[in-house]
Amino acid sequence: MKLTMSRCPVPAEQQPINEYEDMKTSWFYSWGSRSLRGYLTPLVVIWSLSWILVGPVVSINFAPAKWPVQFILLGVAGAFILPLLTLTQLYVGWRHVGNRLRQPAVPYEESGWYDGQVWIKPEETANRDRLITDYQVKPILKRIHITFVAIASVLLAESVLWQLV
Repeated sequence: MKLTMSRCPVPAEQQPINEYEDMKTSWFYSWGSRSLRGYLTPLVVIWSLSWILVGPVVSINFAPAKWPVQFILLGVAGAFILPLLTLTQLYVGWRHVGNRLRQPAVPYEESGWYDGQVWIKPEETANRDRLITDYQVKPILKRIHITFVAIASVLLAESVLWQLV
């Protein structure tokens, strides 16, 4: 790999700032940067739609008429699978962009895997990227992390309730 120290030779689609802008404006990844309501609404919708898949499966083992509490507890837990997968994808995407912004050097390819090079960010660019990471990306990652903790808390509470039923 050859080091490059000049004006940004990195192709536009590989520049961390452009990757960040693309994520911020994309339909899926923009969920992380929306208002709290705009962030939670799609997750609640996904969780609710998950019941379409989970409900029939859970009802095979715990008929709602006979075991309503067990049906609800297991259904709630099972319906978290799709939101957890969604949150994982959000987290991985934002984490990747945050790491690319944080790096002092940007590896890139001009035309294919065989011509990899590294561009050292000028100080102004590195400072801008660190600010974006600290004030834009990290809060999104923190929000997703808090959501994971909240879901884990619900699942833990359900497991305690399950033992009591």
